Amino acid sequence: MVRIILCGCQGKMGHVIENCVAERDDCQIVAGFDIATEPAKPYPVYTDFAACTEDADVIVDFSHPASLDALLDYALSHKLPLIIATTGYTPEQTEKIHKAAEQIPVFFTFNMSLGINLLAELAKKAAAFLGDQFDIEIVEKHHNRKIDAPSGTALMLADAINTVLDEPHSYMYDRHSVRRKREKTEIGISSVRGGTIVGEHEIIFAGRDEIIELKHTAMSREIFAVGAVNAAVYLANTKEPRIYTMSDLL
Repeated sequence: MVRIILCGCQGKMGHVIENCVAERDDCQIVAGFDIATEPAKPYPVYTDFAACTEDADVIVDFSHPASLDALLDYALSHKLPLIIATTGYTPEQTEKIHKAAEQIPVFFTFNMSLGINLLAELAKKAAAFLGDQFDIEIVEKHHNRKIDAPSGTALMLADAINTVLDEPHSYMYDRHSVRRKREKTEIGISSVRGGTIVGEHEIIFAGRDEIIELKHTAMSREIFAVGAVNAAVYLANTKEPRIYTMSDLL
């Protein structure tokens, strides 16, 4: 039985993770961290990492970038594998995550969905095949309460595409402030925020007189929870310190 500490247990994704774990017999949540301790949970909830005394095998984090330092300190001091599913990190914070992975196993991805990771692989194949004959644009859509933009997933897709291009492309987030024609060596990334959209990501390859579109639509948050719990069970039995991604899990 894999024992999980859930960071961000009072949030929306925390509730979805709980439901996902409740349907499995190979793992359980033994403690939680959050800035709020109410409503009560069937496990202890702490606002201070240092107060947690429960034995665990792995930490799953769906919280906020502001919690990163305390989260890493706790994981490192207890030698616990860490699943990081929070987005919106700065480059400096991302560097801290990679540094921590030198001492503990860290599963770090901007999207826990199997479909999104397949989309990234398909986009890489398309970009490698089409070369510089097609312009590349990414459009991401999320609910009106999402804070960061562009989404971490959009950046993950852009980074994946960039790995197969002959010349590194820069990212263009805001065209209204630049009055010039589109550069060939750029990937446009546009963000839409509205309603209760769980998550949509579309990659557009626009060429001369033809357009190719690759798209993924998340219908519920459960797909992210399933991926995170699968990663937790996988990483709990992994001892080698390094960064793990969905490709390792697959």
